[in-house]
Amino acid sequence: MITQKKTRLLIVDDQPENLEVFSNIFDESIECLFALTGQDAVRFAKERQPDLLLLDIIMPDLDGYEVLNKLQEDPTTEKIPIIFITSMDNDVDEVKGLRAGAVDYITKPIHAAVVRERVAKHLNWKFNREQLESMSRTDGLTLLSNRRHFDEIIDREWRRSHRLEKEIALLMIDVDSFKLYNDHYGHVQGDQILRRVAGILKQNMLRPIDIAARYGGEEFACILPETNSKGARIVAERIQHDIKNENIEHKYSSFGHVTLSIGIGSVVPTHSNTVSELIQMADNNLYKAKSNGKDCII
Repeated sequence: MITQKKTRLLIVDDQPENLEVFSNIFDESIECLFALTGQDAVRFAKERQPDLLLLDIIMPDLDGYEVLNKLQEDPTTEKIPIIFITSMDNDVDEVKGLRAGAVDYITKPIHAAVVRERVAKHLNWKFNREQLESMSRTDGLTLLSNRRHFDEIIDREWRRSHRLEKEIALLMIDVDSFKLYNDHYGHVQGDQILRRVAGILKQNMLRPIDIAARYGGEEFACILPETNSKGARIVAERIQHDIKNENIEHKYSSFGHVTLSIGIGSVVPTHSNTVSELIQMADNNLYKAKSNGKDCII
C-alpha cells in the first residue's frame, strides 16, 4: 500500500461500546475517527475526508443507507468507499447494501482479523485506483494537469463560479519562439524548458483551487477561480518575473533568453455566456500578446 499520509478511517456506530471494540482492532498506522450518529458521519466525512468508512446500517437519526446516499450526492465524498457493518445477517440485506453502493458488508459480532483484512483489501484497491486516476490526469512530461483534466476542471469551476456568482479567470501562456529553440538546441533541451516553465507555473498556484495545466505543445493554461482580471494579472506578472529570473539562454529569440506571452480572460459566468467564450477570450488575448512583440501580458 503506497500512501504519503496516515490512513484515516471513519467508524460510525450508535453504540459507544462497539466503537471501543473497533478502536482496538487497528494499529497506530491507521487514524480512527468515530461518529455516533448519521448526521455526524456525513459532517465528519466532508470535513476530514477519510479513506474508508465503516458504517453501521441501523441508527436512530439517519440510517446507513441515508448516509451513503448523502455522501454519494456530494462530489467531495462520492468516491469514499463504504463498508456496511450490521447485525442483519441475510442475503437480501447484503444485496441491498451492495446495490446501494457499499463496497463490502461485514456482519456482527465483529471478528478483528476479518475486519482488518477487509479494510486492508479495500484500502489497497482505493490507493491503486487513485494512482491510476492520477496518471490519467497528468501530463507525463511536465507533471501538470493534462488537457483532459483541464477540460474537466474548468467546466467544474465554471459551474461553481456560476452558482456562487463569482468571477473566474484564465491565463493562456505560450513559450515564445519555442520552435526556434527546439530546432537549435534540440528536443531534449526543449523538453527541459517545458519542465522549468511548468515548475514556475506550479509554484505560482498559491491556492488549492488554482490549477496549472499543459494545454498542448508549448502552450499552458492556469485556471484561477474567484479571481478578477486585476488578480489574474498579478499572477501573470509573477510568472513572467520568475521566468526572467531563470535567465534561460535563447540565442535565437530577439530577447536573448526564454520568455512567455500571456493572455488573460476573466468573466462572471451567467446564463448568457459559456466556458468556451472564456477560453476564446484568453486565447484571443494570447494571440494579441504574440502579435504585439511577445514577452507581454494582454
